[in-house]
Amino acid sequence: MTTAIELAGLGRAYGERVALRDVTLTLEAGRTLVVFGPNGAGKSTLLRILATLLRPTAGTVRVLGCALPREAWRARGRIGLLGHDPMLYRELSARQNLRYHARLHGVAPERVDELLDAVGLGARADDPVSTYSRGMVQRAAAARAVLHDPELLLLDEPRANLDPAAAAALEPLLAGPPQRPRTRVVTSHDPAGGLAEADVALGLRAGRPALLAPAAEVTVDEIGALYR
Repeated sequence: MTTAIELAGLGRAYGERVALRDVTLTLEAGRTLVVFGPNGAGKSTLLRILATLLRPTAGTVRVLGCALPREAWRARGRIGLLGHDPMLYRELSARQNLRYHARLHGVAPERVDELLDAVGLGARADDPVSTYSRGMVQRAAAARAVLHDPELLLLDEPRANLDPAAAAALEPLLAGPPQRPRTRVVTSHDPAGGLAEADVALGLRAGRPALLAPAAEVTVDEIGALYR
């Protein structure tokens, strides 16, 4: 299988504070990596490096065959990111936001309406994002993240602010079709749910890998130990 992500000794420091240290792993295309760890463990920093938004300060990173940061320009348009920042203009409607991103990626306008209906926002598509609930903003942000059918999808607690029905509705979009599953890196605080959807589990504690194994071989108790 094609390798989607290769990390060797990855590190990231903010001045004297080390956010990530010595992260080494390989993820094959079409697989899902779930990343666990308490707040401040380095999960979001890892996603931002993979998204080409942060430069590593140690080690090597290859994403979709591109060496980062030197070849970030080759990878950037092939990556989708759903982070804590929804990356939406609040004064614009969801439809206007998605059409803007569609133009950036050369996506047909019909894709915008299709996704807004899929995430349950068709009836509110022309309302300003500033009038949306937090769950509605999350759904609009998810539609933006998958708009260009990215090869790699980076998801920072993607079910935050979603009720069970909304989370279930988003799952097919975030997972991709069964015959062509998306390559995903997902951060989670839900041990059972995270392990159930993943192929590989990474546990971070204070920026260091404390666990790396096939998800099927990891127990909920092992994940719980990261938070103690």
